[in-house]
Amino acid sequence: MARVTAEDCLMRVPNRYLLVHISAKRVRQMREGAQYLVSSPKNEDIVVSLREIAAGKTRVEEEPQEPETE
Repeated sequence: MARVTAEDCLMRVPNRYLLVHISAKRVRQMREGAQYLVSSPKNEDIVVSLREIAAGKTRVEEEPQEPETE
């Protein structure tokens, strides 16, 4: 993959807002010492996280929402 684009990632993630949230969370994990899931030398952490998402190496787990009570 020569270039990673938002469209590549949006094939795996339903919307742009969730894409930003997932990639930011993954960057934090990498900066805390997590291993890279794809080989991407000489790239910034954000690019590596987007490459991981586009490659399908990360997944989204939705948390169950509690019903609202009034």
